[in-house]
Amino acid sequence: MIGQLRTAAGRTGLPTSAFRLLWPVLLYSLAGQAPSARVNACDLCAIYNSDSARDGGGTGWVATISESWIPYHTLRFNGEELSNRGQDWRESSVTHLVPGYNFSPRFAVSLNVPLVYQSFRRSETRYQPAGPPVFHREQGDSLDLGDVSLVGRLNIFRRAEMEYSLSADLLGGVRFPTGDSDRIADEVSQTRIFDRFVPPGTPHDPLGHSASGVHQHDLSPGSGSFDGIFGVTFRARRQRLFCNGQFQYYLRTEGRATFQYGDELMVSGGPGAFVLLTARYTVSLQANVSYDSMARDRLLGRISNRTGSTAWYLGPQVGASVGQQLSLVAGIDLPCHVTNNGVQNTPDYRLHASLAWRF
Repeated sequence: MIGQLRTAAGRTGLPTSAFRLLWPVLLYSLAGQAPSARVNACDLCAIYNSDSARDGGGTGWVATISESWIPYHTLRFNGEELSNRGQDWRESSVTHLVPGYNFSPRFAVSLNVPLVYQSFRRSETRYQPAGPPVFHREQGDSLDLGDVSLVGRLNIFRRAEMEYSLSADLLGGVRFPTGDSDRIADEVSQTRIFDRFVPPGTPHDPLGHSASGVHQHDLSPGSGSFDGIFGVTFRARRQRLFCNGQFQYYLRTEGRATFQYGDELMVSGGPGAFVLLTARYTVSLQANVSYDSMARDRLLGRISNRTGSTAWYLGPQVGASVGQQLSLVAGIDLPCHVTNNGVQNTPDYRLHASLAWRF
């Protein structure tokens, strides 16, 4: 582990590690002119958002740094918000380091290396092979390497004129199990022990032992599985007006200790306008709508009805570019409608920013 777990006093402010290191990048993005419930799900966001302020193209190296920060203080039961004063919470900050290379204007490859910072407080009943269950409360923070992914981009259509431009890309790749998945193994181990306490034949959820809205798998920086990544992006511009969007699908496979995250579908985009458009500088403002749906997780061959969610977000996104080298994007996603299964802590909002430099 990059950062060892440590006990901390009660806190609900900004994390003091990765996010604060990237906070100047976000402020610069906002002044100079923009990430799911999984800790590092939006691999394509880190690659795509850095290029959304301008039409893509060209060849050579591209270096991107992307940051998302999501506080999970809102507790919900089957979509209904509950009081969560003084109870469990978590805050997630993911820094994506994305080196990439454009072999041609139509084909590029990017490597996404996520650094996952989490601060949290959670409580649960711990079951033991011998002896009575024990109430356990855990609070701390950690910084770890997440699951690294390799993503390719293929441009299938591009036309750029003075008055308008159109572009569409296909994206696909694989996510590797590079992140620590010990928390997942522990969660499955608790399920095995809990099953012994339940009378034979009694229906129960495989995560029935955990009453917290912050589960072990929520805090795991790694999945222990090889996952498929698929996406489609498009950009359209007419003079100063534009519209862009992206479709992403994450195909999850069985990982550590039989745990399998549910597949995830993400769709986002919306209309915008360039408030500044010159040969060297651009500044844009966009209304961004996001849809995020996660299927239920599976462990020990059983589906958990305490996982899975669907959410709609809406928020402003600001973009800027300087010449052909530098582009920036920053935005915030505010939840409009959230449904979930069981008891879960859901996002209060999602803050994201990225900066890309073309060599």
